[in-house]
Amino acid sequence: MTVLLSLLAAASYGLSDFVGGLVSRQVSPWAVALASQIGGGAAVLTVALSVGGDPAAADLWWGAAAGVGNGVGTAFLYRGLSSGRMGVVAPVSGVAAALVPVVVGVSSGERPAAVAWLGIAVALPAIWLVSRQPTSGSPGPSGLLDGVLGGLGFGTLFAALAQVDEGAGFLPLALNQALGALVIVAIASTLRAPWLPRQPRAALGAVSGLLGAAATGLFMVATRGEQLTISAVVVSLYPAFTVVLAALVLREHVHRAQAVGLGLCAAAVTLVAVG
Repeated sequence: MTVLLSLLAAASYGLSDFVGGLVSRQVSPWAVALASQIGGGAAVLTVALSVGGDPAAADLWWGAAAGVGNGVGTAFLYRGLSSGRMGVVAPVSGVAAALVPVVVGVSSGERPAAVAWLGIAVALPAIWLVSRQPTSGSPGPSGLLDGVLGGLGFGTLFAALAQVDEGAGFLPLALNQALGALVIVAIASTLRAPWLPRQPRAALGAVSGLLGAAATGLFMVATRGEQLTISAVVVSLYPAFTVVLAALVLREHVHRAQAVGLGLCAAAVTLVAVG
């Protein structure tokens, strides 16, 4: 069940990025990112108030930490997108996002089976290859920095939300969305990037936010089985779904490295599930 929920979360994240990427081609990616956080936050808050729960202070603090990671990860990933450095930003951030919760999980006592470890080892190059885009010239240190910061942000999101108690409900997740929006505005303002959703099309980012919030909620439920290491790695395979959607819907070409990455993604999920 942990692998299934994590795989559903990865599919939802992949679809969210696909929708967000389409809208970002027409309006400011920062405005789309903010609309995404607001839309997802409103939906999660509605669910949280309906479902209920009894979050302790520690749960809210973990939700807040996840929100900071969410905002930082989104901000630097979108900065890489807007500057055309996605060829290096996406794979670096994907691998870093997977590694952070693995380190946290192992440090807290998780011990996946040997076959699962093999799946994790296969997943890391799979994430890199499926996210990689052909680029001309050197991406420069700024692209690498965006990738590392974005990955650390998303890795923090995964690791922090996994600490939320099962009885806390979804209020910590709503707090995560709200703080993520504030962090995006703060970073965009510092970089003097247009973040206010002035164009009507930017509101379509809310669709991406709903999908992303659903994915994060699925991830929270998946990690309640105390399998952060496994869940985070499977969820981090989400770029594979984005690539497949782009190929099917937009008829975008899947280059050889991505095809190899897709095959490794399937192998990684199989190994982790068996383990």
